[in-house]
Amino acid sequence: MEKNLEFPDLLRLIDERSTAFRAAVAAAPSLDAQVTTCPGWTLFDLVKHLGGGDRFWAAIVAAGPADGPPAEAVAARAALELPQEREALLAWLAASTQLLLSTLREAGPDADCWAWWSALQTPRTSGGVARHRVQESAVHTYDARLAGGAPQPLPLEVALDGVEEFLFAVCATSSAWPHKPTAFDFHAAEGRSWRLTVDGDGARSARIPTPTAATGEAPDAAGASVHGTASELVLYLYDRIKAESLRVDGDAGLLDLLRAWEPEQ
Repeated sequence: MEKNLEFPDLLRLIDERSTAFRAAVAAAPSLDAQVTTCPGWTLFDLVKHLGGGDRFWAAIVAAGPADGPPAEAVAARAALELPQEREALLAWLAASTQLLLSTLREAGPDADCWAWWSALQTPRTSGGVARHRVQESAVHTYDARLAGGAPQPLPLEVALDGVEEFLFAVCATSSAWPHKPTAFDFHAAEGRSWRLTVDGDGARSARIPTPTAATGEAPDAAGASVHGTASELVLYLYDRIKAESLRVDGDAGLLDLLRAWEPEQ
């Protein structure tokens, strides 16, 4: 069983993806370029979102255990005013990422803090925040590159962790699945697989053996199985590409039910 990325790796990847994001912004023809994967947003809006998010999560980690995000951090994010000139904007963005990274380093991986996700499978800790910010930075780098006309797949190291991070953080819930119990399998072409089980007890995920030509699908086949590269799976989960871009075995309609589901907790 492959291990999760270590905390220093997460910090390195936040830095690397943020650097790549800034490069995409620097190379784009205009800050007014439309981000088609974030309808209604320009590239400037995307910069504000990512940099504001870095500062917001830095404040959350620094605040420690809490029942919600610090009111000051919420107000500061709502009142953000960014420089309009590209070079100054990129400097602000770089400073935002460094603030997040320095706060995470000081906290270490196990500091408790508020987080919006369920603690069922992802801890509400600085380490959990770091893991999620890798994905935020990576997916928005894809968005920025797409806005500039040069999209690229997510790096493999990021993408493999990203499928699991999404399933464990975004999907985990104790809210009852309102349909017939079923399971969704996600198979990365690079050799890693996961199963998301949904039933009256909620949703939970686990790694599973990857089917091979010799073994085939598991006897207790999932209601729907999604096959693609790890990058494609992450982009699908974040609604950047459609299921039609991937190979889906089983009942593809179940994926529509999963996409539409809004658990209460």
